[in-house]
Order: sequence, then structure tokens, then C-alpha cells
Amino acid sequence: MLKLYGDPASGNCYKVQLLLHFLEIPYDLVEIDIMAGETRTPAFLKMNPIGRIPLLELEDGTHLAESDAILFYLAEGTRFLPDDRLGRARVLQWMFFEQYSHEPYIAVLRFWKLYAKKSREDEPQWDAREKAGYAALDVMEQALDGRDWFLGEQFGQGPTIADIALYAYTHVAHEGGFDLSGYPAVRAWLARLPTLPGYLSIRKR
Repeated sequence: MLKLYGDPASGNCYKVQLLLHFLEIPYDLVEIDIMAGETRTPAFLKMNPIGRIPLLELEDGTHLAESDAILFYLAEGTRFLPDDRLGRARVLQWMFFEQYSHEPYIAVLRFWKLYAKKSREDEPQWDAREKAGYAALDVMEQALDGRDWFLGEQFGQGPTIADIALYAYTHVAHEGGFDLSGYPAVRAWLARLPTLPGYLSIRKR
């Protein structure tokens, strides 16, 4: 059986759990407390020298790190990853966007508030990261205008791992102080994904 090392309140870990539930793949969850230094122990670093979660342990004992790489691995041959070359590249395009233009801002502000217990007054980069987070939401709003999912009807495609990757932190963006009231297409998309069979809610911290 697969084994997932992670924190169920972390968006990066949640996105993997969400796909596992959509695909009805059984797994064991090993909860890791990053604030207690559990990703820095010799035992964990032997499994993942980068010292980050989530970490997926395969049936043969192989370890796979990085949330979006795990999503791509699990989605192979499923409805959540297109078969055609351009469709797969578009999925990766949005997943790279999530990691480079979305997660470093929306997820980081959430981490500062929920995990580190920081406020705007504590962190000089707060305003800049907030601005960049809204810029990412602007891109998402434009992309989702008139379509249900990020790949849209152009590829005859329903939700993909690109949607799952972006959903994880966007649906809890308010926990980092982001106001989504001005993003109707994003809010409609956020309401759409939980209607899929097998949906799992993120654990509250």
C-alpha cells in the first residue's frame, strides 16, 4: 500500500490526498509536524534529503517528493491527465504557474498566519507577497472566464491535476487574508470541484 508522509492541513499535502480520494487509491497517512522539526530528523532526511512534505512512499519502498510530481505520477493513465502531448503540456504549464506564481504568495501568507502566527506588522514582505498573490488570482480569473476547468473545452477535458494543484491553496486563500469577492469565475470554479465524487475536505488547523 502507498504511504503518504504529510500534514493534512497543508495545501501541498492535501492536493495529493485529494487526488488519491478521487481515484479511490488506498494509502496510509503518516502525519508529520513540520513545526516540531519532524522533517529534519535523520530518519526523514534519509527518505527525502530536501526535508519537505509531502513525501510518497511507493509499494516497493521508493520515495517520491514534490507535490506536483506526485500528482503527475498518480494521474498517469487516469482522467485527470490528458493523453495528448499539448494537453499534458498545458497541465504542466498551470502546475508550474501554481508553484512559481501562486504558492509562494497565497500559501506563504496562509503559513505565516496559521503556522508561524505572524501578522502584517511582523513581516516586511507581507504587502509585496499579497500583491503578487492577487496578481496570480487575476490570471486565474481571466483563464476561467467562460470555462469550467483550466484546460477547458479546447481539449474536451474535465478537471485535471492542474485544477487540483491550484484548488488546494486557492480554496483556503481567505485564511491568508485574501478576499475572493472580486473573482466570480474563480469562486464558481471553487464551488464546482467539491461536487466531484470522492471529494475530501482539507483538515482545519
